[in-house]
Amino acid sequence: MARMSATETPQAAPRILSGMQPTSDSLHLGNYLGALVNWVKLQDEFDAYYFVADLHALTVPTDPAVLRDRTRKTAAQFIAGGVDPERSALFCQSHVTEHAELGWVMNCLTGFGEASRMTQFKDKTAKGQNANVGLFTYPMLMAADILMYDAAYVPVGEDQRQHLEITRDLAERFNTRFGEGGLVVPEPYIVKGSAKIQDLQDPTSKMSKTGSSPKGLIDLMQDPAKIAKNIRSAVTDTEAEVRYDVENKPGVSNLLVIHSVLSGTRIEELERAFAGRGYGDLKKEVADVVVDALTPFQKRMAELLDDPAELDRILASGADRARVVAQATMARVRDLVGLVPAAR
Repeated sequence: MARMSATETPQAAPRILSGMQPTSDSLHLGNYLGALVNWVKLQDEFDAYYFVADLHALTVPTDPAVLRDRTRKTAAQFIAGGVDPERSALFCQSHVTEHAELGWVMNCLTGFGEASRMTQFKDKTAKGQNANVGLFTYPMLMAADILMYDAAYVPVGEDQRQHLEITRDLAERFNTRFGEGGLVVPEPYIVKGSAKIQDLQDPTSKMSKTGSSPKGLIDLMQDPAKIAKNIRSAVTDTEAEVRYDVENKPGVSNLLVIHSVLSGTRIEELERAFAGRGYGDLKKEVADVVVDALTPFQKRMAELLDDPAELDRILASGADRARVVAQATMARVRDLVGLVPAAR
């Protein structure tokens, strides 16, 4: 039997997989518009698997009660943002123990020098993050996350492209070493028109939970008054013209992008609408658009968090669905690498 390729997966729709770490109490607008909105759309054309990467979150020392709370909140935000657990497998990474097992196999296929060259490890340790072994082997576990589900495609941004490349390298290495019936080599899925939301205080940098100041963020669960205040204090420039010009007017351009994506109004139309008007008018309208868009999201979040037992049931159901695929993958991997099957 020939080795499977990413275009020859057996399911009716090609499988796609993505996840986020529960590293804060709330996702921010960049997560929402840059990733979550696209996840929702991808449900229509792919067999989608979305997970809360709680094992990855252990690379940063976190109080156990806080981690549990953030894990549930992250899952709830996926659902509030439009991920449908009836159509997509939604689960916690730690609930499918095969992730850690395949992660170990990936560790054993990776050279130390190869792992040392991963830019994210170098960048995070340079910024003072705890340099534990888990952070060092993070890309190998990420590779296992993807390869576990025979994912044909993985939605990626530029900051994750290197991790997908090592995933592809490891899959090909596994297949070369162990032969037929190996692992699917995934392809990157670049979502066209994906919004890149910048920091409100430093509009030349991406909005980021770790890199942005509190004033530079718009948290999805933030009080509406605080959201409006952060937008009103957004950095613009010394001119007065509202126009889209990323190089010369990054702050104004960022506000226009946020308005356009949430309101559905083309940027060219917004430029015409704000002709002759000042930045104050732009900021006020952007604040109104953001608050209006997040109001139903926050209402749904409150409903989900008021019933944690139901949220846990949804996650358990998603893990059951994911585990079926994961167990089949690991049975194949164990056989190929030469592990003795457990007697029954």
